[in-house]
Amino acid sequence: MIETVLFDLDGTIVDTNELIIATFLQVLEGRSDRTYTREELVPHMGRPLLEQLRFFTGREDVAELVPLYREYNLARHDELVREFPHVREVVAALREGGTRLGVVTSKVRLTTDKGLKFCGLFDYMDAIVTFDDVDKPKPDPEGIVKAMQLLDASPETTLMVGDSQFDLLAAQAAGVKSAGVAWSLKGEAFLRQYKPDYMLHDMRDLLDIAGVTRGAR
Repeated sequence: MIETVLFDLDGTIVDTNELIIATFLQVLEGRSDRTYTREELVPHMGRPLLEQLRFFTGREDVAELVPLYREYNLARHDELVREFPHVREVVAALREGGTRLGVVTSKVRLTTDKGLKFCGLFDYMDAIVTFDDVDKPKPDPEGIVKAMQLLDASPETTLMVGDSQFDLLAAQAAGVKSAGVAWSLKGEAFLRQYKPDYMLHDMRDLLDIAGVTRGAR
């Protein structure tokens, strides 16, 4: 019985894929030894920003790039962010059915809240754990454990939903069930290598997993 559902944010319940890719392409231009393609960026999505910037630039000190990333990302946020199909209706049905809901993300608080509010999801979340709230981001389980503590949830009845291997690894380390999303840019086949307990092909699949009647709102 699933009583608590935790979501990753980017690429899972909020479609920020184009925003993230566009931001990296802009920030890395002229600041890396090579030019990256969209396809080369995708495998690293889901990691904390600093880790990604260090990887793509080959620099240890990337502090000067962070404000550039934030500025461009915020400026184009509303233009490029989209809702994934059925997310809001599923989240509403889960909440009405008594499921506790939370977000565990490697994004900072500012852009996490902005994305959730833009897509009408913020008020449904009982706990939000961001990069700012942990010492060790995913794939470390700290964020999931913290969210469960905030929600008074147990691992046996908690499900973590995500679009990257980092979400699935963190879920396994925390002792909770995991679900990959087939709409991940990384691809369903890639995620299946990490042995999620479930694979969602439609967000409404989550209602069956949580035992919530479809259409009950």
